[in-house]
Amino acid sequence: MFPKIFGFYEITSKAKMAIAAIVASVLLASSVVYVQAYHKLKPVYQIETDEKVIALTFDISWGNQTPNPVIDILKEHEVKCTFFLSGPWVKQYPEVVQTIKEDGHEIGSHGYRHVNLSSLGKKDIQEELMKAHNNIKEVSGVEANLIRTPNGDYNDSVIEAIREKNYEVIQWSVDSLDWMNPGVNTIIERVTKKIHPGAIILMHASDTCKQTTDALPAILKNLKEQGYKFVTVSELLKMDKEKVEE
Repeated sequence: MFPKIFGFYEITSKAKMAIAAIVASVLLASSVVYVQAYHKLKPVYQIETDEKVIALTFDISWGNQTPNPVIDILKEHEVKCTFFLSGPWVKQYPEVVQTIKEDGHEIGSHGYRHVNLSSLGKKDIQEELMKAHNNIKEVSGVEANLIRTPNGDYNDSVIEAIREKNYEVIQWSVDSLDWMNPGVNTIIERVTKKIHPGAIILMHASDTCKQTTDALPAILKNLKEQGYKFVTVSELLKMDKEKVEE
């Protein structure tokens, strides 16, 4: 029998720990169920593979001083990547878009306005998507089907609305943080140390990114020395699909 204190049984320290563990487990399970219930749809962050293949990506939404040097560096190192271009920028700098296409890079969408799509309704999300899509098609002739949403923002409604238009939402598993201009060495180390098979690397070629062009050559050289092969995002996704079908 347990001793009674004021009508209640006294609980030993061991029992208290057991109860606390049970409560914690219940809370954890509840949070997992909550996340699964309200965030069922996920964008693509990477693919699962043991093969040393990676997709280098660049977002562009502003300026024309950084894109061309980035394109030149990629050409010098014989690397093909995926560019996510914003709708208004495409119309403003069509000659840069043409160079990207002619050099064999993949063109995806970075949306139209640089706003969080999760703040919009379904109709507005699809309107933003298609306005950018039409600009890209008009300038480059490319029927884009990949999007990196502005600010990387998404929720289930955003992904559902975008997939209804036969687009796939692309995120990243390696973030260079080059948009913060944290220092050339920091950008290089973040990419080369966090890299992994099947990774999607996030970089930027907007003019606000002042250190990207200085960091890029060392990143490309290092990743090649590590034995990595560069492919476009679509090529990476194709590899993932073929693996699932095997």
